[in-house]
Amino acid sequence: MKWQILPPVVKNLLIINGLMFFATVVLEDKFGLELTRYLGLHFLTSQYFAPHQYITHLFMHGNTMHVFSNMFALWMFGNVLENVWGGKRFLIYYLITGIGAAIIHTGFTWYDIHTMQEQVNLFLENTSPVDFKLLVTKYQGYLRADDITVLNEFLGSWSMTPNNPQMIREAHDFANELLIRKSDIPTVGASGAVFGVLLAFGMLFPNTIIYLYFALPIKAKWFVMLYGLFELYSGIQNNPGDNVAHFAHLGGMLFGYLLIRSWNKKRYQNLGDNY
Repeated sequence: MKWQILPPVVKNLLIINGLMFFATVVLEDKFGLELTRYLGLHFLTSQYFAPHQYITHLFMHGNTMHVFSNMFALWMFGNVLENVWGGKRFLIYYLITGIGAAIIHTGFTWYDIHTMQEQVNLFLENTSPVDFKLLVTKYQGYLRADDITVLNEFLGSWSMTPNNPQMIREAHDFANELLIRKSDIPTVGASGAVFGVLLAFGMLFPNTIIYLYFALPIKAKWFVMLYGLFELYSGIQNNPGDNVAHFAHLGGMLFGYLLIRSWNKKRYQNLGDNY
């Protein structure tokens, strides 16, 4: 079989992702249509959630650097895997790791929302301007640009009349709105599948030298391990201002590992049967 620099599955994935990113930008700019609202992955309780998003989110990206970095990594590591595995197996692996990453991300989002719900419930039971400020500060990553001025003015007025029923109701409404905003945040990108591809490359070619920033040499197995540890650390930190789905990346690696182990086990069993 002839080695291909741009095998068909990788080539078509690059084209589809490029076209979808172009469509996202054009439709929003010209018609105000947010494609990520329909094709990005939303949490199960979101009004925008739909089952097809577990697949379609893989072809959506947030900005130029996001799509470029994912597609560059897909080509760099994916073309080797497709040449070794063949197009069918590579596509199956890519989709399963991408969907698996989304499942893990959904689970983590559930935990995150559950924790946030507990914080909101505590605030609803003990409502005060001070507690409201603490809650808003903790989840400031979900504030919009125009929220800051409005909230500062609201807190200034509320602090002078802390028992005002109207302001207490407005504070309760905003606290509940933060939960809705959390569930309505779309997750986009092929990163989960790309991390699965990276994991597979590290398992199949552990001693291959990768050049970080095109300069620093490191073996693929150490690169994958260090990258995985970094994602785990970042995910545990759970910074509200961090918009990277770290556990989705880890999910792609986990599903990739399990899938490769499953394939290898079946291969060895078949060899035993035919011995």
